[in-house]
This record gives sequence, structure tokens and C-alpha cells, in this order.
Amino acid sequence: MPVLTLAVGLSAMVMASPARADFRVCNATQNLVGVGIGYRAKAGWITEGWWHIEGSSCKTLIEGPLSSRFYYLYAEDAERGGRWDGPINMCVAEKEFKIAGVTDCVARGFQRAGFQEYDTGEQASWMVQLTDEPATGGAPAAPGTNSQ
Repeated sequence: MPVLTLAVGLSAMVMASPARADFRVCNATQNLVGVGIGYRAKAGWITEGWWHIEGSSCKTLIEGPLSSRFYYLYAEDAERGGRWDGPINMCVAEKEFKIAGVTDCVARGFQRAGFQEYDTGEQASWMVQLTDEPATGGAPAAPGTNSQ
């Protein structure tokens, strides 16, 4: 099974139309992917999902200028069962969800999933690209690099 990797970068803001600020996820695989996002709001931690992103397409998860520096992402390949995850535990649900708080997930009737942290550097816009690559010697998936 291929190792799923993430490529991260700042959204290109060099267009003829006015620049858009948002948090986007692009699915560079050929499979349907389900995505959840976590962030800190004024009222506390929030996780929400699922966005369904078809292969070779993108979706905006947060519209407008980003209000936090750190965002957290978890995604699952709906067809092959692989996932893009990380070490930060947050709550998710089986169906569409918006959950306040990241503690006691199971006790509150949710599942716990490991999210990957993204430091947006307080940029107004951010993009994460989900890709898959063949496994190379058991090396862990790399988060990619930032680019403008």
C-alpha cells in the first residue's frame, strides 16, 4: 500500500482577479478523500468535517482570511482506507460533524483521530495538497515544503 504524503504551500496569489484568502485542500490522488479540520476559535477548540474531495480537485474548508496561526488536518482515502494523520488527537464523528472541545472524545460519543499541525505563519491563505507516493524503505511521510 502506498504511503500517503502531504505537500504544503501557500496559495498562489498571482492572478488577474482579486486575491482570495482561505484554507484549501487539494486532492492529487485519483480517489475520493474525506477531510476534517481542527482549529482554535474564541470559544475554544473546534473540529469539523467531513468534506468530500474528489480525486484531482480542491475544496475550500475555511473561506476568508485565516484567523488562527495553527490549523490541524486529518484525511482518509475513502477507497483504499489510507489516511493522512499526525500526532495531535482531536475528535471526529462518523457522519458530518462540528465538535467543540478535543478532550474525552470517546466518552462524549465521538472517535479520536490524530491530526497533523500546520503553522500558517499567520498568512491570510493556506493550501495543503494530499498526494500518494510509493513507500521508500519505511520512511515516514514528509509534510512537504512551503512555497509562494
